[in-house]
Amino acid sequence: MRTVRLTTAQALVRWLIAQRTELLDGSQAPLFPGVFAIFGHGNVLGLGNALEEHRDEIPVWRGQNEQGMALAAIGYAKATHRRQVMVATSSIGPGALNMVTAAGVAHANRLPVLLLPGDTFASRAPDPVLQQVEHFGDGTLTVNDAFRAVSRYFDRITKPEQLLAALPQAARVLTDPAECGPVTLALPQDVQGEAFDFPESLFAPVVHHITRPRPDSRSVERAAELIKAAKRPLLVVGGGVRYSGAGGKVIEFAQTHGVPITETTAGRTLVPHDHRLHAGPLGVTGSSSANTLAAKADVVIAVGTRLQDFTTASWTVFHPETKIVSINAARFDAVKHGSLAVVADAAEGLRELNRALGDWRAEDPWTASASHERAKWDEHLDGLRQATDGLPTYAQIVGAVNDNAHPQDYVMTASGGLPGELIGGWRALGAATMDVEYGFSCMGYEIAGAWGAAMARAGTHPDGVITTLLGDGSYLMMNSELFSAAFAGHPLVAVVCDNDGYAVIARLQQGQGGAAFNNMYADCRSTTDSSKRRVDFAAHAASLGCGVIQADTLAEVGPAYSAARSQAQQERRPVVVLVRTHPSSWTEAGAWWQVGVPETAHRTEITDAHRESQEARTRQLRYLAP
Repeated sequence: MRTVRLTTAQALVRWLIAQRTELLDGSQAPLFPGVFAIFGHGNVLGLGNALEEHRDEIPVWRGQNEQGMALAAIGYAKATHRRQVMVATSSIGPGALNMVTAAGVAHANRLPVLLLPGDTFASRAPDPVLQQVEHFGDGTLTVNDAFRAVSRYFDRITKPEQLLAALPQAARVLTDPAECGPVTLALPQDVQGEAFDFPESLFAPVVHHITRPRPDSRSVERAAELIKAAKRPLLVVGGGVRYSGAGGKVIEFAQTHGVPITETTAGRTLVPHDHRLHAGPLGVTGSSSANTLAAKADVVIAVGTRLQDFTTASWTVFHPETKIVSINAARFDAVKHGSLAVVADAAEGLRELNRALGDWRAEDPWTASASHERAKWDEHLDGLRQATDGLPTYAQIVGAVNDNAHPQDYVMTASGGLPGELIGGWRALGAATMDVEYGFSCMGYEIAGAWGAAMARAGTHPDGVITTLLGDGSYLMMNSELFSAAFAGHPLVAVVCDNDGYAVIARLQQGQGGAAFNNMYADCRSTTDSSKRRVDFAAHAASLGCGVIQADTLAEVGPAYSAARSQAQQERRPVVVLVRTHPSSWTEAGAWWQVGVPETAHRTEITDAHRESQEARTRQLRYLAP
């Protein structure tokens, strides 16, 4: 066996470079196309020197905030449909802990990212070292153990030769359709520089082919029997369909059998908006059209979705007698809520189920109800988008951007009120062109994730532009990666909707009987009697190297967005569109969401809201009861 003497860090970098992946179109690309890095004393000498040694083979991008660059890695993974994985490395201590939130985002959304936080000395000789947190009762613990709860795979490399066992496991998790999620390899700074005679075979090029597991034939037969007995079947399309590349298979299946289609948050834009079987997005942030069909459906065919609470309206959107067939690569998800589980890749599961159903079709009136109900929802949205006096609403801004976007563009948002407006109100222009981070609802993902998406789509969609919509609260939460994108030359458009605070949480607070408190600036404690201060977002964005365009009225939003889109492409940098927006105007899909309303309170409005919540809980329990 031929060997080569390398440090742990050198071996790790050479292994990263050797890994390849098969994309959805059959072409090949690097599995690890780059590294986001902020260097500190826990990684600059070991991993930093190894990355510099191979700087022409694997790009290294410097972030401004460890959480931000790791969120950018997640945006990259989503934009490449989980076929490519970015790496993020940090120093020990605070740099490492800053990435824990991003790991939570990746874990909740089943997205791959490789996290390489520096760690304290494995030898413990110089303990306690700078940035070390000592645990009085356990000498083996470091801050990196915080990653265990939010990693699909965690390992601490305390000897160079441990890479031989750890790296195949890391690749397995990052490329497995069922296990996919963040991988954390904690790297003690002394071990990064230790050398070992590694077998050269470790660095031989490997192409990772994402597996497409086929279903057990008996589960397909049982699912087909259940569907054939249905009068009102309904398809629910989730993110697993996107990652499988099975959007076309869903439409083919629906057309063959006359089944209306609804989408989850992660499944949005997989179905053309005006397709005759498209009933709209489902759930709290979805559409009344999809929710109307869900309430009538007797069998739901859930493909590639874990059916989280926003999709199911906390399990009140379906009729209590509804049966669920769940096609999912992960058995963990497929068996939820008493579903008839078909454990399979979305495309393969649909193919087998299509064959088992033969020429069976749903009845024509039910099939036609999809376009009929969606037309009513579209008419409702058209009304919301009409110009009115006063500040523009979220719905109007989404409509203006939608009207001026191009088919190759890619639209994003995360927490707050904009997910509901974008999920329910956006009309798909191109397939798989939306990323709404609503699995973890992470404020700040909007900008950082957009940087990663812009990087990922630069070569494959040169005529498209990444557009991210966010509120002033998210902008203030994390904006530093605007400079990262400007510095690196990655164009994007950020539409910042300034409504003077955390408006959607104020909506929840007051909608459940609470007093206006600590969400909108007008309701926050202030140490001055002078007029309320405002953030100069234009000056701030400009200081980060961005172009800036102000839109003061709804009539100006569309032209401002079009101008920003062109400017971003021409100047290869982010352009920020600033819009003062209405603080309390929302699109409602007519669905309930369970929240923790107090049973006793000093306000009767709160106890009234609790009583109403308990009534909704009765509906929920009728569904959940065995």
